[in-house]
Amino acid sequence: MTAHIFNPAILREYDIRGEVGKTLFKEDAIALGKKFGIILRRLGKNKVCVGRDGRLTSPVLTEALIHGLLSTGIHITDVGVGPTPMIYYGLKTLGVDASIMVTGSHNPSQDNGFKISLQNRPYFGADLKEMAGIDETQECAEQGTLHSQDITDDYIRRLIQDYEPSARHLKIVWDAGNGSTADILKRLVKGIQGEHILLNDTIDGTFPAHHPDPTVLKNLEQMIETVKKTNADVGIAFDGDGDRIGIVDSRGEVLWGDQLLLLLARDVIRENPGATIIADVKSSQGLFEGISQVGGNALMARTGHSLIKAKMMEVGALLAGEMSGHIFFADKYFGYDDALYSAIRFINILQRSPHSLADIVLALPPYYNTPEIRIDCADAQKFKVIEAIHQQLISQEAPVSAIDGVRVTRPDGWWLLRASNTQPALVARCEASSLEALEILKQEVSSWLEMHGLKL
Repeated sequence: MTAHIFNPAILREYDIRGEVGKTLFKEDAIALGKKFGIILRRLGKNKVCVGRDGRLTSPVLTEALIHGLLSTGIHITDVGVGPTPMIYYGLKTLGVDASIMVTGSHNPSQDNGFKISLQNRPYFGADLKEMAGIDETQECAEQGTLHSQDITDDYIRRLIQDYEPSARHLKIVWDAGNGSTADILKRLVKGIQGEHILLNDTIDGTFPAHHPDPTVLKNLEQMIETVKKTNADVGIAFDGDGDRIGIVDSRGEVLWGDQLLLLLARDVIRENPGATIIADVKSSQGLFEGISQVGGNALMARTGHSLIKAKMMEVGALLAGEMSGHIFFADKYFGYDDALYSAIRFINILQRSPHSLADIVLALPPYYNTPEIRIDCADAQKFKVIEAIHQQLISQEAPVSAIDGVRVTRPDGWWLLRASNTQPALVARCEASSLEALEILKQEVSSWLEMHGLKL
């Protein structure tokens, strides 16, 4: 009997993810359970919390994962269906050593995967490669145990704990996107004052209304239309597993991830002067300047939920965020990305403010930028393309940062190209002080891509 070999394409930088039946199989879940179980036993650990999202393939993958873990003597607490942040909460409160969430996150419905945490840190990158190399064929004399535990009531109570009632009552449109936040959201809003309009609030792994990715404008169209039709104050959307948030104001205009982070950062810094706030490399220069202007310490970091969480622990940051809508609160919370909790903290800000969200957004620094632009590029080629462009930029002595991909600073702005760690794509973003300068930057990015047979 030989050790199981994973398809290399599913071992992503942040987690394990692939298309079920093509690159990801039940046998991978069994092997993952065995390999990770062996690693835990070597560390003297044996307790794992397991959960899953609402995808149609999640039950069979969870069953297979549990089978693998049990065979290595691991004691499992199954918390059932819910958002990824709920299993992070379980890791913090159930006295377990690790957690594994079965989820395809914001990927298409045919995809699925696993997000792993070990003790207080994400398990990713080199960890996953080490785990993949474990020989799981060795026998274990001890069999593990399995019990189920519903932690949704405790999780909801913890979310509501930091909600601040106010004299100002908001009308809020919520879009669960038929993702794994749906059931909890229906209960959560009962503890929040104001009027609540819920969309797609039934868990359905086929995602019949729209794709569960709130960073893509077309996925917000239903919510935008409802916000306008009902004269709501704000619209709040979640991705498939509830760790990313999307927000629109009363005009239906999107509040992008870096804009949201700036508003949250101002609030955190107000109570914690000098606090370190982390933003990913795709974020606006206006965010970094805005954090500094209110007395915070702004830090640029690589993109990726696992990388951000690790960096937060390293530097003791109270808040972090990404353009993709991952928001991480260590201020009053646990330091992981929880879109429902971020919504609570954001609602507190809106309820305290005498201004509408639309007016707050209009007062933000006037930068012109693109959203994240994804360019199809095969997994086998995307990192090679970025490295080739990086070397060419160095040879030209261009002002380039290689924290994550290439971020090139020009007199009137900057542009970024990086390889996506979750999809076969490159990600581009440009920002400038004028529309004219923005067009020049976009043309520069387009030229670099065309050299490698790609189009912006």
